[in-house]
Amino acid sequence: QVQLVESGGGLVQSGGSLRLSCTASGFTLAPYDIAWFRQAPGLEREGVSCIGGGVGRTNYADSVKGRFTITRDNAKNTVYLQMDSLKPEDTAVYYCAARFARIGSCRFSGYGYWGQGTQVTVSS
Repeated sequence: QVQLVESGGGLVQSGGSLRLSCTASGFTLAPYDIAWFRQAPGLEREGVSCIGGGVGRTNYADSVKGRFTITRDNAKNTVYLQMDSLKPEDTAVYYCAARFARIGSCRFSGYGYWGQGTQVTVSS
């Protein structure tokens, strides 16, 4: 059974850090682009960061550049999102998603596998 499971969410004060994990079961993550999305109440889901399969090129939304870092550990079949200098506007449910890797940098569309989400709440 193909499954993505997110973990690491929680409540943190503004300026704090969290590390989210996305672990796959039922398939190997290595050849897949993996993306993190988030959705806050009343807002549309937005792409936050992605990392490509193969060479692992990364891409970030402007709102998180310089604060978030995406990495992957293929041996652990896991992708991480390190979130530093968190702001209240980062509060959302964070989802990871997977798509088979495509040529070029990863983008925030075309993802067919999704996790159940993990809540991140940043207090001011």
